[in-house]
Amino acid sequence: MTKIAAVATYPVSVSRPKPVWTAQERSTAWNAILTEVKTDDGLTGYGIVHAGPAPRVCDYVGKFGKFVAGMDALSTTAVWERLFALTCPRSGAIDGDPDIPAPIARPDRSVAMAAIAGIDIALWDLKGKAAGVPVYRLLGGENKPLHTYATGGYYRSVGDEEYGAELAHFLELGYRAIKLKCGAGSPVAEAKRVATVRRIIGAEPDLMLDMNAPYDLPECIEFARRVEASNVFWLEEPLHWYLQPTDFAKLAAATPIPLAHGERELTRFTVRDFVTIGGVRYVQFDATRAAGFTEALRIAHLAEQHGAVLAPHTAPEIHGHLVLAMPRAAFGVESHGGRETDPLHYGLFNEHAQLHDGKLVLSDKPGFGLEIDWDFVAKHAATGGHGQAFGS
Repeated sequence: MTKIAAVATYPVSVSRPKPVWTAQERSTAWNAILTEVKTDDGLTGYGIVHAGPAPRVCDYVGKFGKFVAGMDALSTTAVWERLFALTCPRSGAIDGDPDIPAPIARPDRSVAMAAIAGIDIALWDLKGKAAGVPVYRLLGGENKPLHTYATGGYYRSVGDEEYGAELAHFLELGYRAIKLKCGAGSPVAEAKRVATVRRIIGAEPDLMLDMNAPYDLPECIEFARRVEASNVFWLEEPLHWYLQPTDFAKLAAATPIPLAHGERELTRFTVRDFVTIGGVRYVQFDATRAAGFTEALRIAHLAEQHGAVLAPHTAPEIHGHLVLAMPRAAFGVESHGGRETDPLHYGLFNEHAQLHDGKLVLSDKPGFGLEIDWDFVAKHAATGGHGQAFGS
């Protein structure tokens, strides 16, 4: 049995030249947490987390690593279920039994689910390496070019024309589909911004809108109707964070533009309701933000069974394997352009999926095929990381 022997975390951060905004959040840096799991027989797997605060996520990875030390590293479902059980009460958990930790505090659930993601993704990387094949082959997929789109248009002090020029540059790089951040202004102002971008990029490329939960239902219906003329591919995270599947269903009934959602959901259970009740057509669950690859695979099957389409949020080096394994139910993966617009991931990994004619081509290396640039990790190290080894 290949046993879990050690875990480590390496948070990295690359400062942005200037701060940018989504409709919700200010960003001053590109951030990620590299996770590492080692086994007693010399294998090492890597995962990545896009969540924070980094010190708290890293602390939970360390705690969880101790709890699963000695477990079979290839039994990804068993490890996942053991960690997920910590989020709920269990018999004996309040009696002080060291083998049955107390349930995770409610405010820590999102941080804990991010920690589970980091460990789980690293274990899937290990599983592929142990078998000597890429993860997509473990799942029965074959390596084909992946449809992708590039995301840009983060808010800064420029005019609408400059956002159009930015997205047009992605087309020059070879992308055939692009996504624009929007939603920070009124429906009237944002519809004008979208129309300007569409005019500049032309009629042919797919244009997605990444809204980051800016509107209530009436505002969003107004916005959707105003942008219909711009031939929008989808509305992503269109409604305020507190609005639920029933509200999404009303929006879906009010516009022919498909809805995309799921990157901030923590489990398959809430994603299920957005698909079956809310009319969400594109499922964007992010394995690097919560719950990991094991849960993402479950969600992929759920989406296929209900006629929804898999379109995972960011991290194509991870999610691309899932898309390759679900060819009938997957749209593609998200990218962020080249080294200039995605310096963290271009620096973190020595090799990258290659863009050819608007599609990404993954490598055929075992696991997720991630080769870490440790000099980059050291240069851009952020606070909070740590390593822990355990006896088997």
